[in-house]
Amino acid sequence: MNIKKEVQGLILLVAREILNSLFEEDTHFTNINYTVYPQLTRRNAGAFVTLKTNGNLRGCIGYLSSPDMLIDTVKEATKQAATSDPRFNPVTADELSKINIEVSILSPAMPLNSYSDIKIGEHGLLLDEQYNRAVLLPQVATENNFSVSQFLTALCEKAGINPYTWEEQQLKLKVFTATVMSEVGKRKKTYDSD
Repeated sequence: MNIKKEVQGLILLVAREILNSLFEEDTHFTNINYTVYPQLTRRNAGAFVTLKTNGNLRGCIGYLSSPDMLIDTVKEATKQAATSDPRFNPVTADELSKINIEVSILSPAMPLNSYSDIKIGEHGLLLDEQYNRAVLLPQVATENNFSVSQFLTALCEKAGINPYTWEEQQLKLKVFTATVMSEVGKRKKTYDSD
């Protein structure tokens, strides 16, 4: 999904307003004209919100697909990343100014036939075995300088299965791309094949 820079800015602004509203009663919410920005009304889109403090993960929650409008999916993912990531305590008001918000808008996931088809820097991975499910965003591989084998190992670890299960059997995997935007620095790389 090709998302205009102006729309990316709006998505980040709304995510920041939602994060602030968890602690500030008088948060001002931007009034968005959806006829001017129809991409924000798209349904069945996936979105993940990643919160970082000084470059370290502070929370990440998202949805591979949602029946809600894209902007509402981002709002909900922001709330959940701040309050419900089981790996972290909820974000506190004191942390607000230190948190960087990164939003990833996902393409639909497509079945993967062979591990050799995985493209580092372009593909995110979805493991969907009978009792185990895990997702790694495309930027996880590039931020950690993962090879394909390291990416697969990390996915298995996240799913709570033997890290080398992928060597023993062909896992049921899907791949997706993402358009990634961040509050910090220059516009982040777009991990998108569209």
